[in-house]
This record gives sequence, C-alpha cells and structure tokens, in this order.
Amino acid sequence: MARVFCIVRSSNGLDPHQDFNALISFYMDNPPATVVAQETRMFKHILVPTDGSQLSMDTAQRAISFAREAGARITFFFAKPDYPVAFYGEGALIDPTTPEKFAEMAERQAREILGRCTTKAEEAGVSCASVSTVNDIPYEAIIDAAQNAGCDLIFMASHGRRGLSGLLLGSETQKVLTHSRIPVLIYR
Repeated sequence: MARVFCIVRSSNGLDPHQDFNALISFYMDNPPATVVAQETRMFKHILVPTDGSQLSMDTAQRAISFAREAGARITFFFAKPDYPVAFYGEGALIDPTTPEKFAEMAERQAREILGRCTTKAEEAGVSCASVSTVNDIPYEAIIDAAQNAGCDLIFMASHGRRGLSGLLLGSETQKVLTHSRIPVLIYR
C-alpha cells in the first residue's frame, strides 16, 4: 500500500480538512493520469570559442566539466583570420605568403586547436563538435556561430589579464557580452 503525504492549504475560504477530503475523493474517483517527465536542463548546447591560448584551453577544460555535469553537448569554435591586406610604402618588405598559403596555415591551426579540444571532451564523455570560420571580427563570429549551431550558452575566457587590468574584461569578451542575446558565462 502506497503512503501519500500531502499538504493542503485552503485558498477558497473553506476548511482545509474539507479541501483535503475533496482531494481524496477526487483521486479515488479519478485515478492519476500518466505523468510525462519534462526535461529540466538549463543548458543543452554550449559554444566554447577558443584561440589556442593557455587561458582559452583552460576555459575549454572547465566548459567540458560544466557540460558533463549539465548533461549538455559542446561546439568548439575557432575564428580564423582573413588574409591581411597591407599597404606598403616604397622600399617596404613584402611577406611572400600567398592568400592560399595563409588560408592553408589558418586551417591547419584551426584543426590542431579544435582537435585538442574535441579530444579532451571525448575523453570526458561529452558529446561535441567543432566549427571554424574566416572572420576578422571575432565577437561577431562567436555570436553568429552560437546562433547558427543553436547554442543556448556561450562559455568563454575573460581575457587573461592580470593585476589591475585583470579587473577588466578583454575587448572581444566585452563585445560578446554587449551584443549577444544568448547567455554568456565568463571563466577567469
């Protein structure tokens, strides 16, 4: 026999005992309906931008732990720089790197950095993906990547400053906080 504990508070001015008796009668006449469990996870998909710096990699590790506890999946993101256009004066040295070689180096760097992140996530049992894009405006790229991937949280590093300047956030972090409609969690 199942025991039921119930607290009844009268809200209609009736005696609480009458409300309790009415409640018992109702459940005796109408067996309980099937209860469907509703998912209550706050965050299900987290974007973790990284640039390969030590703070960024530490942040990725924290994000992996956070995602594991939250039951969320992660998309790691890297914004590749576009080929720099430089204006040179007379006698200036010109970098012989072609746009194609530059793009190849940026892609190789993105694969290496994102590969380290996804390996750590997979070792921790966290579902993950990675994405990179060419964009010289990192904060816009981060927000766009989060929206395109359907993320409900951006988990990013503060910047890595120390001392008095450590009280301030990095400029890209500040811009993401200012412009994102998706919640942002900052790791220091």
